[in-house]
Amino acid sequence: MPSLRQTAPARFGRVRWRRFTFMLAPAIFLASMLSLLTAQSVLAVSLNISGRPFIVTAQELQGQGFEQFGILDHSAVRLPGAHQTPLAATAMRSATIRHLCQAVNIGGVSMIITAGNGSTPVRATNLVVFADRFSGNASFTHLTLGKDASTLHAVPGLHGPTGAFSLAARSVTITHLRQHAFATVASTFTLPGFRLRFGGSC
Repeated sequence: MPSLRQTAPARFGRVRWRRFTFMLAPAIFLASMLSLLTAQSVLAVSLNISGRPFIVTAQELQGQGFEQFGILDHSAVRLPGAHQTPLAATAMRSATIRHLCQAVNIGGVSMIITAGNGSTPVRATNLVVFADRFSGNASFTHLTLGKDASTLHAVPGLHGPTGAFSLAARSVTITHLRQHAFATVASTFTLPGFRLRFGGSC
């Protein structure tokens, strides 16, 4: 009678948990720190911007804790004879935005994003927009001009360059807002009625 050979159970690769944890821990720590810093807008004044502008319009913006100051930021796309891009950093601790529209050129075609066209406005916290053109009808309360930008504190973690001119206000209302922007940072950004399409304009 032939002998029966017992088949050995298949062996699967083992996970060396100690080595895995050791390698994963620095990545988790770094990701957590970047998320925390971005949420607190600490990284907002040191962006390496793409150099591709986009248009932002709104029927009305109401903001609390308004701050604005100029910066020189690095761009991935160098303009002839320029090493840095002069931009205005416009920051608000909180903002509500009605009839928001954003347009950016993608390969010769406009990508349009709209939100807040119904009864619920767009809401943002710790909002910072970097733009080189800004227009609209603005109304401020408790306005301060010429304060050292490095002493601003309405938006947590955001401080302008030492000695830079700034504009600050307790609140602001801007109608018919239009911005030629290069970057936006926010802790939270809620877009009710979000829509995306290609073609057209704001």
